[in-house]
Amino acid sequence: MVPITVLSLLAGGYLYATVPVSYQSQSSVALLDSSAVARLAPTFGNPISNAGGSLIVTADVLIRTLESDDAAKELRGRGVTDPYTAGFAPASDSPLLVLSVTGTDREKVLKETSTLTTFAGEQLNALQVAAKVPAPYTVQTAPVVLPQTPVAKSKSRYQDIAAVVILGVVSAFLLSILMEGVAVVRRRRRLVKTVARRPRENGDPDRVRTGAVHRRVDATAILTVYLVLAFFIPSNLALPALGGVGTPANVFALLGLLWYLATWLGGRVLPAPGTRLARVAMCVLGTAVLAAYVADAMRESSHEEILGADRGLIGFLVWVSLVVLTSAGIQDRARLDVLMRRVVVLGSVVAAIGFYDFFAATNIADSIHIPGLQTSVAQVTVMDRGSFTRPRSTTAQPLEFGGMLAILLPFAIQQALDPIRAHRHALRRWGPVLLMAGALPLTVSRTSIIGILLVALVMVPRWKPARRWSAIGVMTASVAVFKVLIPGLIGTITGLFASFLSNSDSSTQARTVKYSAIVPYLKEHPLFGRGFGTFTPDLYFFTDNQYMLTAAEMGVLGLIALFTLFITGIHQGGGIRRLARTESDRELGQAFFASSLVALVISATFDSLSFPMFAGMFFLMLGAGGSYLGLLRRAATAVDPAPADTADVPLPELVESR
Repeated sequence: MVPITVLSLLAGGYLYATVPVSYQSQSSVALLDSSAVARLAPTFGNPISNAGGSLIVTADVLIRTLESDDAAKELRGRGVTDPYTAGFAPASDSPLLVLSVTGTDREKVLKETSTLTTFAGEQLNALQVAAKVPAPYTVQTAPVVLPQTPVAKSKSRYQDIAAVVILGVVSAFLLSILMEGVAVVRRRRRLVKTVARRPRENGDPDRVRTGAVHRRVDATAILTVYLVLAFFIPSNLALPALGGVGTPANVFALLGLLWYLATWLGGRVLPAPGTRLARVAMCVLGTAVLAAYVADAMRESSHEEILGADRGLIGFLVWVSLVVLTSAGIQDRARLDVLMRRVVVLGSVVAAIGFYDFFAATNIADSIHIPGLQTSVAQVTVMDRGSFTRPRSTTAQPLEFGGMLAILLPFAIQQALDPIRAHRHALRRWGPVLLMAGALPLTVSRTSIIGILLVALVMVPRWKPARRWSAIGVMTASVAVFKVLIPGLIGTITGLFASFLSNSDSSTQARTVKYSAIVPYLKEHPLFGRGFGTFTPDLYFFTDNQYMLTAAEMGVLGLIALFTLFITGIHQGGGIRRLARTESDRELGQAFFASSLVALVISATFDSLSFPMFAGMFFLMLGAGGSYLGLLRRAATAVDPAPADTADVPLPELVESR
């Protein structure tokens, strides 16, 4: 890997030294109406105030004239040999033109921009003379911004250098993995031959190092780092170039996927048997995403939509990473239990932050600023409903906060009831349940209440009568406690559902209008959609419904893939419950069932997968469900090994290196 990396660095340095820096200069020219027209109302002699449709048409004709081959030939005769552009000023509805020249000689670029500005006025006059326009009706050009001092444009230069270096490093990385895989196969064959000739000596035991320092990096450790980044860095903070998918947690998840690929290609790890279902569901989603990406490439999409489609692919790879690391990377039940406990504990901390936000009437995430990251959600401010501040903790929006807690709450309940943890203090077992369940009503949203009701409807009926009636009593007492401690909260929540049922709520009416507004987009591309990640609010509008958004972006195929994901999660929960031999595992299966059902239902109330923390937790649980199901399947099909022949020689195991 070293020589190829060094060569790529040398190539990048060579490009840096030899590729010249480009400079760009701009000027702005406005079209002024004729003196005869300016005398008429409403301008009354002021030509600057008249920028109607006729002048915009004239400006468009002038732009097309400047970009013609004849104009380019004339400009080359005047010394303008560098590339130039002419177009309307950004975000302008008036005949304001921007002329720019890009070249490697700063002084020459400035001179060429002045020549181009003068030439634009001459061309407009020539067009009007050729049309025999009377002098009183002649449109004039007026420079608004004179040719500016050329500015260095080094972005494309650095992009080319970075592309060469990255290509070299990635190539070296993949080549090293390939060579290492070949070496592992050869080493395994040599060991088999050696051990077949000579048994292992009793005085040469395997060395096993224990402790935190010597513990090898595994999928649980990588996912733990992902959870810390996802929970404690606000999900609205992201790398500027990647938009909403560029959160530090997502970037680390992509690195985790590279780690898994490296260990897999190197022969150190194999996917856990019996865990294929979750990855097959991701393949179905991947087919829909790629089909939508091709559909976007085949239509006339804007630059913003192209960038959105690219970000959509990155986000999909993040989801793939989470599912692969949990379902295929974790093969030990103990390590999987550790990961699930960490998810619940960290989620309860996020819920506790939500309590602070509610009672302090603020958002603690607003005070978190990390250099290099910027908010990817426009106008994220403190949101109120009624007389209450809706907390969002470290999420991007209160709906994401409530939805994320709703899909984690079943696992907090399962761990609190787990007999293995019965010896622990009650606060350690039930603290996460109280924090998560208590934070859900504080969001003052229908989504959170629907989520907590679904969890109760799925889990409580499966319990024994004594536990069931105790749970009903606790839930009834909780409503009374909220009514006493936070007056007006229960009334506000019930009012939300009453207005929803009567269709008198402004939020409900706005959603109804969106249902009809999105129909034309569905009819344009019904099968594959407009492109995953392209239906952004800044270009279109908020859908507030994941199914509507998926139908617009990925069509019918995307809806099938989305339902496949949710049904896969529900099926895995049911499979765990059917194969479970202990009451604890049956509770775990019911928790996965409830979590996936909650995600299925509340995705109709907001665009759930557009929020990185909710999407991350959903796909993490999807992969974890597949991993647990694989463990139970292997345990159910396991048979007692046959007695080993004393003449057989045990073969050494290849242990994954640290």
